[in-house]
Amino acid sequence: MTTRTRILTGITTTGTPHLGNYAGAIRPAILASEDANADSFYFLADYHALIKCDDPQRIQRSRMEIAATWLAGGLDVNRVTFYRQSDIPEIPELTWLLTCVAAKGLLNRAHAYKASVDKNVESGEDPDAGISMGLYSYPVLMAADILMFNAHKVPVGRDQIQHVEMARDIGQRFNHLFGNGKEFFTMPEALIEESVATLPGLDGRKMSKSYDNTIPLFTSAKDMKESISRIVTDSRAPGEAKDPDNSHLFTLYQAFATKAQEEEFRGELLQGLGWGEAKNRLFQLLDGQLGEARERYHQLMSRPSDMEDLLLVGAKKARAVAAPFLAELREAVGLRSFVNQAAAPVAAKKKAAKSSRVLSFREGNSFRFRVLAADGSPLLLSSEFADGKKAGAVIKQLQSGQTLDIRTEAYGFNVWLDGECVAESSAIYADAAQRDAGIEALRVALSPLED
Repeated sequence: MTTRTRILTGITTTGTPHLGNYAGAIRPAILASEDANADSFYFLADYHALIKCDDPQRIQRSRMEIAATWLAGGLDVNRVTFYRQSDIPEIPELTWLLTCVAAKGLLNRAHAYKASVDKNVESGEDPDAGISMGLYSYPVLMAADILMFNAHKVPVGRDQIQHVEMARDIGQRFNHLFGNGKEFFTMPEALIEESVATLPGLDGRKMSKSYDNTIPLFTSAKDMKESISRIVTDSRAPGEAKDPDNSHLFTLYQAFATKAQEEEFRGELLQGLGWGEAKNRLFQLLDGQLGEARERYHQLMSRPSDMEDLLLVGAKKARAVAAPFLAELREAVGLRSFVNQAAAPVAAKKKAAKSSRVLSFREGNSFRFRVLAADGSPLLLSSEFADGKKAGAVIKQLQSGQTLDIRTEAYGFNVWLDGECVAESSAIYADAAQRDAGIEALRVALSPLED
């Protein structure tokens, strides 16, 4: 029997989708959801929206517009689980469970938080000025979104890869502390779609609301046509040959045309097609492809109760997975019923951890250490240190219980402290699964023991 790959995608509800969002994220995700081997979860990330926006009307409007866009674009709610994040009360509860195992040092390294701190420092402000706990803890909420449904793949942009890696780190820490041999959480992988279109806007830069250069998706045909008429072109007159490869109007056309349409349009531009007519051709292409979806969009926006019903059905499907899983996690951390409660079997775990060893040794004029697993197999070899005191301080820090900063490299891994690589795996593993098992064995070996 083929195992279905679970894919999870969140859509932050802070704006109105435009043509670039559709080509770059919505259209490919809807196509991916039609894969019979995919178990797809799509959610409106409205808790995340609260981090970025404090305008209730904007958030409410955006939730409706984004839901209507996905449904009008062809998302089949019978094939996927489509829900609002805020309709799943298990998400914030899991967020707290994960917050209690997430290291502050890990969150300090989050790109969004560091960027905000750097911006404050550059402008002479207090480093944490204007930074909310929502922004700081954003990676934990994202980890809860991913880990709650044990997603295998999470499609993200390159700037979001770190959040998936942090979800792995937090999930591994929870598994280690409370799993007692059981892996509660699947380790997710970031899915980077290199072929996904990044559309140029009216001025040639990336289409983005922040540049005010977007083409509306479903507002109206009139709005779309007016926006297309404002696309910046060169000064070549009708009859003069145009250069398709340096025309962002042609790039936009390419993203929606068949190969035959693309080649025909290229030929006409080379033969001197006027820019006004070229813009009209682009409008006709887009209107032909999006006209029916636009009508469905406006029907949905005029009947919000229909969308509400669909999302509540989706929430019921999602909670059918989330509620029993959270009950397992509550049991694991000790939030159990007083009736028939079972004692946590920790003795075996302690014994295994106690038999792990850290061996220090001198090599020439340097000091190093190895970490050995319970069975004596080598897991980690340190870098060279100038004196034994420094090596001992690193060992102590690694055994302090803080979340380890482990960075994978091919089929090996490195351990970092305070921005410096201090050790590397003792072996190059045969595959990623063996490497991940080695990382988990290292976490167990370095776990602090209770008296």
